[in-house]
Amino acid sequence: MSIVVMKFGGTSVEDTAAIGRTAAIVAGRAASGKSPVVVVSAMAKVTDQLLRAASAASDGDRTGSLAISARLRTRHLDTAAELVKDAGEIATLTQFLNEEFDALDEVLRGLAVIHELTPRISDLIVSYGERLSSRIVAAAFRGQGIAAAHADAREIVITDAEFQKATPIDALIEKRAQEKLLPLIKAGKIPVMGGFIASSEDGLTTTLGRGGSDYTGALVGGALNAGTIEIWTDVDGIMTADPRVCPDALRVKVISFEEAAEMAYFGAKVLHPATILPAVRKNIPVLVLNSRNAACDGTRIISVAPHCKSPFKSIAVKRKLSIIDIVASRMLMSHGYMSKMFAVFDRRKCPVDMVSTSEVSVSLTVDTNASLPEIAADLSAMADVKYEGKKALICLVGEDIRGQNGIAAQVFNAIRHINVRMISQGASEINMSFMIDEDDADEAVRSLHAAFFQNPDPAIFDVEARKAASSS
Repeated sequence: MSIVVMKFGGTSVEDTAAIGRTAAIVAGRAASGKSPVVVVSAMAKVTDQLLRAASAASDGDRTGSLAISARLRTRHLDTAAELVKDAGEIATLTQFLNEEFDALDEVLRGLAVIHELTPRISDLIVSYGERLSSRIVAAAFRGQGIAAAHADAREIVITDAEFQKATPIDALIEKRAQEKLLPLIKAGKIPVMGGFIASSEDGLTTTLGRGGSDYTGALVGGALNAGTIEIWTDVDGIMTADPRVCPDALRVKVISFEEAAEMAYFGAKVLHPATILPAVRKNIPVLVLNSRNAACDGTRIISVAPHCKSPFKSIAVKRKLSIIDIVASRMLMSHGYMSKMFAVFDRRKCPVDMVSTSEVSVSLTVDTNASLPEIAADLSAMADVKYEGKKALICLVGEDIRGQNGIAAQVFNAIRHINVRMISQGASEINMSFMIDEDDADEAVRSLHAAFFQNPDPAIFDVEARKAASSS
């Protein structure tokens, strides 16, 4: 039994046509002798609309929040009616969808009274997206002759009670997956479950954070010791840069777990940063594929990638960052200073992306967030502090970067017309990063791409696609 976990993003289940394509892809895997487990996101844009409904309700706009819910109800009911033709199946599905929206409306009405959107309530509200889409997809699959069985992700993916970005409990997930999913697979069924959503040990609905459906797929794949984990999205795979910024960006055919994890953390949108971790632990290959172009081979992520003749594999960008400068002359030569400083970020639950230090000063970067003034105030007790926002981190990923003579000179020569605020090289063998103004990010990426991807290694990059595009 070769299990393949297939995660489909919001654009792969956004409407009748997309769900039809997804059904054909899953049927193809089953026909080839694989045992699929399907994880789906909410329909495209639904999570954003649910968050808007929650925000409107908490502001006291009961009418506005319920209007958003009503539009979502119509969208889901219409999609279900288009996909499911069996009278009994559509009656059951319609009843389920209406009951779920009735329950959602009750939550929104209550929120409009209490005017307090807690993380717990927010997780409950946004969970409806995946709960609804997974039911519709399972029913649609059955209508296409696929032996699909819905599984509630909240009964399988167990986390702590840190709402909005819960931490999975691996041992419990493995136990639940073996109990809930394996019997379905052995019975010839194809489980269909929502991504992103989970529950605490007490049964309260939690979520894995935005983009968490990828993470769900990897967690389930690891728990079931799957042969492969497939991440189906709306691009052909991991690219050398964002194609919206660099139209000549190339598909990366193969990349290592380590390189993919760096790219995901530092801004590449194709993967959730945590996706790789469960796959690494079980050494399960991850494929990034395009549901709108299923014939494309996508990107294969494996433990050790083939040697690449090109210096870099990809350029990632992380935007909306802030730089914090901390100068503490009075702490010169004193021990414990760094631990006290980072304790502030730990207390405020604020992760740090990049750090640069001298004897008495430290510069570091963080996601711009509402707690930044409080962090600066806490740090001011021990140092002089200033911070500035609207920064972007450019990350170049490749193999053995610090072992390549002159590579830094080539990088900074390519962007000599752009002011660089911070630099990090040497901390990682596969990553060179620097900070610039956010307004300069696109220009920096284009300049770097032009400098380093003119003669790409055909064993690693899809150069044939570039040739085909240039000749057409």
